[in-house]
Amino acid sequence: MFAIYKKNLIYSFFKSLGIVTMIFFSITIILNIFEELSFFKNEEDVNFALPVFLTILNSPSILFDIFPFIFLISTLYFFSEIIDKNELIIYKNYGLTNFNIIKTITLTSFVTGIFIVLIFYNLSANLKFLYLDIKNKFAKDDKYLAVITSNGLWIKDEIDGNINLINAEKIEGNNLKNVIITQFNKKFEFRKSISSQKVNIQNKLWVINDALITKENETTYRDSSINFLTNFDEERISSLFSNLSSLNIIDLRELKNDYKTLGYSTILLSAHQLKIYSYPIYLAIMVCLSSILMFNVKYNKSRVFNLIFGIFISVIIYYVNFFFTLLTESEKIPINVSVWAPQIILLLIASIGLVKINEK
Repeated sequence: MFAIYKKNLIYSFFKSLGIVTMIFFSITIILNIFEELSFFKNEEDVNFALPVFLTILNSPSILFDIFPFIFLISTLYFFSEIIDKNELIIYKNYGLTNFNIIKTITLTSFVTGIFIVLIFYNLSANLKFLYLDIKNKFAKDDKYLAVITSNGLWIKDEIDGNINLINAEKIEGNNLKNVIITQFNKKFEFRKSISSQKVNIQNKLWVINDALITKENETTYRDSSINFLTNFDEERISSLFSNLSSLNIIDLRELKNDYKTLGYSTILLSAHQLKIYSYPIYLAIMVCLSSILMFNVKYNKSRVFNLIFGIFISVIIYYVNFFFTLLTESEKIPINVSVWAPQIILLLIASIGLVKINEK
């Protein structure tokens, strides 16, 4: 009988989770489709189907980011349901304590989190990649491309009627190392090649030191620095690789190896990986914390109150995480601290709340 009621608890929890997830997914679809329509408003050849399709591709990635708050609000909704139906009293009459209930749905959330990471995240990342690939074709700056591979940094840059293909072996601070710039005209006819051991990219007017210039089969050497105008600087190159949500777990690992080869900072990538790996624990903590909050508030609170209360807690947790992320980006705290510190804080609060929880 004890096991039967545990199964019923899990079923009720998944039912609440499904309802809340569908509500948030619907809100995500509505808000995102307006954003896509705004993006394509000046594209005469684009019909309504494309923004809808892109919205569907992008929504799973957004949903993954807000799942912790969905789990928190779902738990509030779950307890509101079983309290309204007097099921909580029935569970306790058959031997389920408050701690048993919390443990059951917390473990359920942890296991669900593992499936979300292994299946849902990888699927959402692949859809996000397709979303960005399609949308970039309509972007105004689609002629400016940059990728990182095992062969270093590659940039395609169109400026002043020229097409520049740039390859650099490493990035060190504001400088690119071992750079080769091959310049073509619009018809892809060779114009010249520039190679240098060091190029300063602090702004869009690059400073090339000790350049070897090949033009019409003639190579000249300049021991003084020359200026080279591009559409890229250090900040823009860094921002091009900030959308890590479009990479699945395998792609993230491969990209990290490429970053190391290039000498590019892996701080944000490592933080992103750690957040994914710790995701099931994060979901479990959110459910545990939400359960404790429900046992410590009066049962006669309305569902509207619980919803507003859940959103309020979610906003606080979001800004705590955002604060630690900023500290990581500025390299003021280690990656492990930025990821685990918010979770440890929430876990400590939950642990305090578990004291005498069966007396509630």
